[in-house]
This record gives sequence, C-alpha cells and structure tokens, in this order.
Amino acid sequence: MSQEQNKLPQPQEWSPSEVETIKTNSNYLRGTLETSLNDEITGSIAADDTQLIKFHGSYQQTDRDVDEERKRQKLEPLYSFMIRARVPAGVSTSEQWLALDQLADTYGNGTLKLTTRQAFQLHGVIKKNLRQTMKGLNDVLMDSIAACGDVNRNVMSTCNEALSPIVGELAAFAKAISVHLLPKTTAYHEIWLNKKLVQGGQIDEEPIYGKTYLPRKFKIAIAVPPYNDTDVFANDIGLIAIVDKGQLLGYNVAVGGGMGKTYGMPETYPRLADVLAYVPKEKALMLVEEIVKIQRDFGNRENRKLARLKYTLDRIGSTSFVDLLNSRLGFDLEAPKPYEFNSNGDVFGWKKAADGKWFLGLHIEHGRVKDSDTLKLKTALKEVAQLHVCDFRLTGNQGLVLGNISAANKAKVKKVMDRYAAGEAQGLSGIRKHAVACVALNTCTMAFAEAERYLPQLVTKIESQLEGYGLSQEDILIRMTGCPNGCGRPFLGEIGLVGRALGKYNLYLGAGFAGDRLNTLYKEMVGEEEILSLLDPLFERYAKDRNKKERFGDFLLRVGVIEPAQSVFVLK
Repeated sequence: MSQEQNKLPQPQEWSPSEVETIKTNSNYLRGTLETSLNDEITGSIAADDTQLIKFHGSYQQTDRDVDEERKRQKLEPLYSFMIRARVPAGVSTSEQWLALDQLADTYGNGTLKLTTRQAFQLHGVIKKNLRQTMKGLNDVLMDSIAACGDVNRNVMSTCNEALSPIVGELAAFAKAISVHLLPKTTAYHEIWLNKKLVQGGQIDEEPIYGKTYLPRKFKIAIAVPPYNDTDVFANDIGLIAIVDKGQLLGYNVAVGGGMGKTYGMPETYPRLADVLAYVPKEKALMLVEEIVKIQRDFGNRENRKLARLKYTLDRIGSTSFVDLLNSRLGFDLEAPKPYEFNSNGDVFGWKKAADGKWFLGLHIEHGRVKDSDTLKLKTALKEVAQLHVCDFRLTGNQGLVLGNISAANKAKVKKVMDRYAAGEAQGLSGIRKHAVACVALNTCTMAFAEAERYLPQLVTKIESQLEGYGLSQEDILIRMTGCPNGCGRPFLGEIGLVGRALGKYNLYLGAGFAGDRLNTLYKEMVGEEEILSLLDPLFERYAKDRNKKERFGDFLLRVGVIEPAQSVFVLK
C-alpha cells in the first residue's frame, strides 16, 4: 500500500446486527420465503423472512385499526402485504397503469398509492395472492425487485418534459442506474415467477453489493434546475443536472442526504446532502457505483439506526470521502458548477414541451388514487389509460403527470378529465397543492400517529386561517408523517408535523421552499388545537411584515421566529 493510500480512511470491523446475520444466512435473499408462502395456517411469514421480503419489494403489515379487537377475540393480527413497484424516473405506460388498476381491485384494497419516490404501492394484498400479484406486474414488464431493502431503491428523476428538453435523457439515465444497481440474485424470479434455478444461475457474491448487500437502504435522485421536485438533497446521492445551451454536460454530485431520525437518540438526525463535486455525464454511472461501494465497505453494520450514508460521510469527513472516491475512480473530481433551485413543488396544468407534446400535471391528494363519493379519480384515470394516447408519470410529491400527448389527442384527454373534474389544481389553496403525507396509520408498523387520513382535515382548518389574512393562494409547503423515519420528507416542510403519539405531533418550521434548508423544531407534542393556535399569529405576522415574494419559511427565519437548523451533529 502506498503512503498516499495509507492516509485514506480504512474500513472497520463491525459486530453484525441481527439483520446483517439474516442477510448473510439468506442464500442471497431466498431465506425460507418459499416455505413461508406455502404455510396456509397463518397469514404471516416467518420473522426472518419479513426482513428478506423487503428486498423483493414488499412489507408485511397489519390493520392496526382492528389489532386490539382481534387480540381480544384470540385471533392473529389481520396480516396483509404492501407491494411496491419499481418505476425508474416514475414513467409508466397506459398498459401498466391499467394492469395496476386491475391488480388493486383484484388483490389489493382497490386503491393505488403514488409514493414520494415515484413508485406505485398496492396495499392490502393477502399472502395467498402475493405470487399472482407479482406475476401481474411481470406480465406488463414491471417488477418490485429492490423497491425496498438494503439496496439502491427506485431512482428518481424530474419527469415532466415540458420543464426541460433534457428530462427524457435524465429519465433514461435514471433507468440505467436502476438496472446497473439491481441485485443479481435470481431469487425473485424463482420465488415469485416460478423460474427454477438454472445451472450457473447461483452467484458466489453480488458483484456490487458483496455477500451482505448494503448496511441500510440507499436512495438516488436526479433533478434539473431550477426544479428540485425530487428533493435531491434528501437522498444518499443527489445528481443536479448541469445544462448549457440545452445540452446536458454532467452533474453536480450531492452526497449524504437522509430524512430519518429516532426519538431519544440525539446521534440520529435528518441531514441534507453536501454538494461535493462535479462529474461529466459519461463518468456519472461509474461515480454512482463507487459511492455505493464506499457505503458497502464503510457503513455501520452494527447499528442500523446509524447505518445510512449520511452517518458514514460525517464519520469519515467530506474531504476524506472525496479523497477516497477520487482514489477509487482513478481521477480527481472537479469542483461543483453554479446552479440554482427555486422550488421543490410540482408544476400543475397543461404544459407544452419543446417537441410539441403536451403534459398535464395533476394534483393527487397525498398520492391516493381512489374513487370517492365526490371524486371518481380512479375511474377517470382508468378511462384516460384506455385511450392509449399518453403515459403516466409519477412525481416526487405524490402527484401525476399525463405525458407525451400529441396535439391531436390533447382534446380526448381533456374531455375525460373535464367530465370528472379530476386531478386539476385550479381552485386549490397554495398550501393544499403542496401538502405531502405518508401512509402512516392504519397499515404502517412504524407510525405513532395519523398522516394521510388526517392531514386533509387539518389543511382545511389551516386554509380558513390563511384566508382570513389574504394568504389563500400563497404556496406553503406542509408535510406530515406518522413517525420520524421521514418517508414524507417532513423536515423539508415550511410546516412539518412529525407524529409522536395518537393526535400528537412535533411541529417544525422554516424549511427552504427549494428543498435546500431543513426546518427547526418549534414545539413538541402538540395536538390540533395547539397547532392551529401556534400557526395563526405567525400567519398574521407573515401577512403584515413579509417582503415582496418572500416565502413563509424564509420569513420565519429572517424575523427570528426560529433559528437555523442544527448543523453540528453528535456522532458516536
């Protein structure tokens, strides 16, 4: 080893956590899943398999609304499974949308969930229907491989081509990253698609992930300024497109973002990624792979709560991290290029791309596609899909874009959407348009409080306050999650509400509207009445004292209502 290499950080030995042991003993993600699926006595799977099935894109859940009653009746919990379909850049076809719609009705709870990572989720699938559902995805060239688990997950990218002529190129790169980082084990095809292990199909080691995959989940997103609609700074790797005269040159590389924290553990924290370097586009895939490998080799395998790349980066230090990355790449990365973001929200309504195609940005409240008494959204989108004149693009804010619509077909799509008055953002308040909520209760095992089922009601009450101060059309980011794991990116909300207990939340304020500043804890353990009483005078003050075009979060920081988010973290 050279003297220069001696100065580089070296991997350390970890006492493996329980999950690390499960992965090691799993025979590359097979475990006893076949046995668990064939066990008709219970609706659940074996404990170790609940970890392994995540790598296959599914989580075991229970209906927590009825857990206590079933326990009293001496019944096992009402088990079901969530399946997450991997959709790089969020782009799916009309055929795929129709298949998902049918699978939701046949095997799920009748709804589709559009996630904050541009993926589809099917909820309420019982164990005996898992294989049929997975096969249904495969039949339309979709899968759920690596949608969950300690691997790279769905790769996000700005999806609305009306925003930039390079969006299509970015989507293609997102797909290339996703394919490149997929696990190479054939376990998924054996278990779910009845494909027998062929000679030579058994791997001795994953070429990128090694024997035990990554220490924790890994997230990648791409965005093209000025639109940060994928929240690149909340990801392990954020790629910021650098464009000159309409041509993609390369990417600024942001490393070490992540939203999750754990109550009672000050050494855990949300963190925004650091913009460390610039890489030409032809070398970007190599760079991504080497960052993943550094996390594989240096990540904490002893304590999963400290296992994300953000903790690895803070433990090593950003300068040493770049030195290590340069050494592995065999060339020195360049300094970051100038860029500017101005928003991390969606763009709604009809927009025309440079090639003449039309794109319709739709508001889907908290990403839940369903029919209700007042809005037949699921039916409307099914009818649009049956026209076969557009594709369906999921956004990073639980929204939807109907894309690639020719001028000749625009009227057909508009006729269906107008008939159902479905998904349009006109008339919505600025705060409702930008509201994001995770699933939370009743199915998420991590949730302490409501989110998706409750936030619409709370927003209605906040809208009343805003209207009283003439702020109804002001765009304000509000995000709610049922726990601090951060699936809905609550720490990037100008108003962030993070569940602590039933009906109780920690209130955070003051994130940047472009997703470039974390919010700050304002008050702990508050219920609805106190949330509204705390926000009302702030809205009044904002209406009176704000500067022209000043965002709510920026105002709160400027006038001293909050201090800047903590930037020095406790590490062990």
